[in-house]
Amino acid sequence: MSFSLETLEFAKLLELVSRNAQTPMGEARFSDLRPKTNRNGLETDLAAISETIVLNQEKQVSWSFSGLEDPSDAVAILKIKNATLEPTLLLEVSRVCSQALFARASIQTEKETAPILWQKVENIPPSLLATLENINKKLLPSGEIDDSASPELSKIRREISSQRARLTKSLESIMRSAGDAIQDELVTVRNDRFVIPVKADFRGKVTGVAHGFSSSGQTVFVEPLEAIEANNEIQNLKGKEEREVARILFALTEELREQLPAIEAAVEAVAELDFIKAKVEFARKFACVVPDISDSGTLELEDARHPLLSEPPASAGGQFVIDRVVPNSFKLTLEYSVMIISGANAGGKTVVLKTAGLLSLMAISGLPVPAKSARVPFYRSILADIGDHQSLAANLSTFSSHMSTIAAMMRECVAPSLVLLDEAGTGTDPEEGSALGVAIVDHFRRNCGAQVMASTHYRGLKIYAANDENVINASVEFDEKTLQPTYKLLLGLAGASSGIQIASRFGILPEVIEFARQNLDISAQDAEAYLLKLQTETKQAEDLRIALEEEREATAMKYAGLEVEAVKKEKARQKEFEQTLAETVESFERQSKAFIAGLEDKALKNKLDKERSARKAEMNRALVSKAQSPMSKVGASAHGSPPYEGGVDAASADGVVLSIGSRVVTSFGTTGTIEKLDGDTAEVLVGNMRLREKVENLRPAQSETRPIGRVSSRRSISKPIDSPDVAAELNLIGQTTAEAEYELDRFIDEAYMASLQRVRIIHGFGTGALKNYVHHFLKNHDLVERFAFAPDNQGGNGATIAEIKL
Repeated sequence: MSFSLETLEFAKLLELVSRNAQTPMGEARFSDLRPKTNRNGLETDLAAISETIVLNQEKQVSWSFSGLEDPSDAVAILKIKNATLEPTLLLEVSRVCSQALFARASIQTEKETAPILWQKVENIPPSLLATLENINKKLLPSGEIDDSASPELSKIRREISSQRARLTKSLESIMRSAGDAIQDELVTVRNDRFVIPVKADFRGKVTGVAHGFSSSGQTVFVEPLEAIEANNEIQNLKGKEEREVARILFALTEELREQLPAIEAAVEAVAELDFIKAKVEFARKFACVVPDISDSGTLELEDARHPLLSEPPASAGGQFVIDRVVPNSFKLTLEYSVMIISGANAGGKTVVLKTAGLLSLMAISGLPVPAKSARVPFYRSILADIGDHQSLAANLSTFSSHMSTIAAMMRECVAPSLVLLDEAGTGTDPEEGSALGVAIVDHFRRNCGAQVMASTHYRGLKIYAANDENVINASVEFDEKTLQPTYKLLLGLAGASSGIQIASRFGILPEVIEFARQNLDISAQDAEAYLLKLQTETKQAEDLRIALEEEREATAMKYAGLEVEAVKKEKARQKEFEQTLAETVESFERQSKAFIAGLEDKALKNKLDKERSARKAEMNRALVSKAQSPMSKVGASAHGSPPYEGGVDAASADGVVLSIGSRVVTSFGTTGTIEKLDGDTAEVLVGNMRLREKVENLRPAQSETRPIGRVSSRRSISKPIDSPDVAAELNLIGQTTAEAEYELDRFIDEAYMASLQRVRIIHGFGTGALKNYVHHFLKNHDLVERFAFAPDNQGGNGATIAEIKL
């Protein structure tokens, strides 16, 4: 396997990605990263990135290793028998292991979602936590041993503190008695012994051992004879303290040494998780995706960007500028395996080649790639001849350096392979270079089975691409108006080199430019002009397509807005209509009651009162029908959907329309009432039982003979209880209390006008709200004598029988 890592600047890319690592161990892994030789290992690395992204974004599970040091030195000491770790190294190991255990606990809760990540941390034994807690209990964050690390250490330090206090008090007494011989009444320490400052001129006044002079020579530091024994005692206690500290550190080291396999697993897990998290952070900053490793040999990159072009300059303040890189999309397959890229100088041809090569290297190295989507084959070699490798020392010219590199690529090419050739055949006679370029590209294509991307200015390669249907012609766009490249890759057509225009843009004198135009071959001029015209027309067609798409979208939004506005206006009109109609009904009710109340003739009064009730019922009926019909039309036109659940009619097998409240005969031969319709299924109340039946299995009872096409209202009136000719039953199931008020008031009025003595109101069981409202309404109605729940054979507590005043 061979890869042009240096040519494609893979090391710079790794350095860029490694900046996201938080630990030295994670950063070190990037310096050793190379394209994978094992497909399974590559799939595992990419899956780990995907799992981490899911945990971070969907599960809010994350980990951070900020501030951790590399514990490799500490681990190496642990492998040496009887060696003791310094407190700082103990703390380094403790911090790394603690973070590893935290990450393990976080991933364990989501191990079903992240099996790859769980494999990386499951070997860390939770028993390691007890050892870490013991270390953190005995060591302070500064690295000092805590007084409570052992009873012996606590005792020694108390004795040292007590001895110091006594000695300090004794020295202060000596200084007071010495009077003017003391320079400053301040006990100090020299050579780990407590001393007092004595003026050099009075050094004989205080007997004792001198421990040196001040920098000015005016003060001598004297240990009085009375303090020698106390200082010796303090030194003795300090020796005991050091021995106890050494014992404690050795004991802690031995505890860690017993856990060495667990510590190594924890260090490995932290390094690996930091390595993965750095990739994920890079993906977030550069808008990357996890690539799909293609089995079909297809290389497809959508909106691909070269990551090194997004690296922030110093003036950008460290912010990555993704938008400044023009994304490009391209696709190579086993059938269409060659792409010839032509077009203007400095137009981005080399950038396209480097983008394809570097992103392919990233994908097969287990890194996310900066693109909208990516499919990359598991290449065994990615070879590139890009740039000028001439060398005076090696006696290589531009042409010979290119040929030397390409010859090596031919020897190293192993399929599946991606070959990138920048200016194939350049550096020699154009005719020979063009023929050589075609031959080189065709060799890699046919003999090596490679996918090839080559940039060129040679007409021969452009013609080669145009004449072979399996070769893709592509070009980089050039704006003729501004004489500036747009860096967009155009597929399907060759591009003009526009060398003279580019030279003019870079400041070549006008007379030189004009002379060059005059000496340009006529056929070359015609070919150049044709390619420019083709590019211009292609761009115009693309601009027109984009404009039409935008116009279509704007038109769709406009019509959607008009539809919404129409619904709003209809709702407002309906609301106004209902309000006006309600006010009319209320006015009629009030005036008619006042008029009837003033009559003295009781017979006339009763007659007019019945007439008033009938008129009121008609007005309520008009109110309900007018309120429902316009809105149902608007709703149907606006949404094209059927009415709400419970108001949809269905047809039985006999061709009769069935709706809520219809009396039907089930497949068991029992008769019941439809309470709910749900598609092709009906819920039927039979006595106190509810059955679910297919509508096609139901037959209408003798009273249900409506033909198909007639849609019933929400209210359903069936045969009376006592008489076969007069409607005396009202079904309110599925209605709200507000809707039931109109129906119930109208129903009672009609029953009164028809001189019905008893009526039945079906309200169902449900939550009880509708039942309670019906009873409240009947209790306060002037025309109702009494009411009670229906017998079991007529609905039980799901219906109410009311007796009308006659």
